[in-house]
Amino acid sequence: MDLSLKVIARIRTDFPSKFGIPRQSGLIEALKAVIVFEPEYRNPDALRGLEDFSHIWMIWGFSENVRETWSPTVKPPRLGGNQRMGVFATRSPFRPNPIGLSSVKLDRIEIDNNHGPVLYVSGADMMDNTPIYDIKPYIPYADSHPGAMAGFVDTYKYEKLKVEFSDHLLGLLPEDKREAIVGVLACDPRPSYQNDPERIYGVEFAGFDVRFKVKEAVLTVLEVIPL
Repeated sequence: MDLSLKVIARIRTDFPSKFGIPRQSGLIEALKAVIVFEPEYRNPDALRGLEDFSHIWMIWGFSENVRETWSPTVKPPRLGGNQRMGVFATRSPFRPNPIGLSSVKLDRIEIDNNHGPVLYVSGADMMDNTPIYDIKPYIPYADSHPGAMAGFVDTYKYEKLKVEFSDHLLGLLPEDKREAIVGVLACDPRPSYQNDPERIYGVEFAGFDVRFKVKEAVLTVLEVIPL
């Protein structure tokens, strides 16, 4: 039986493209996003009681990574992009079904005159306009496993980068976006196999192109260009 998923909502984030998006949800709480429901699902009754939960799960689609074929192995960024693991042992977007799972903090629910109930969340790892298929409450006693093992993720830990961001360049960004972009850069948005200290990278974020270089463990912001 073929299962057809309905898009119930779309998320609005500061990432118009994939590069720079955190590799996991919840890593950067300063990243704010808004979930806007599709017209068919703008019934406040569907969210009754959700305001009493601090976090939610989102099931969503890798809309920019849809492929007709799949591979049983992938190269996780955590392993430097040069070692293969089984696709089902990773959270790679290149899967038989392009479905993602994220847990985010639910900041508040507001009723918008045009869009009905809107969810404001923190810590999302998704591109702007990503389709959402379902939302479920995060339940600590069932969803949290403090003694859980994380396989190769525990073995290959990474350190955050030191971010050098001059006051002048940082000041070009809206004040409410500054903490978030510093967090994004500290998590090193580069592919793990790229380590050229002279290469210039750019993260499109909140209407700006933030351009930088990385040498050893220091990321230096060079330009902030309005898009």
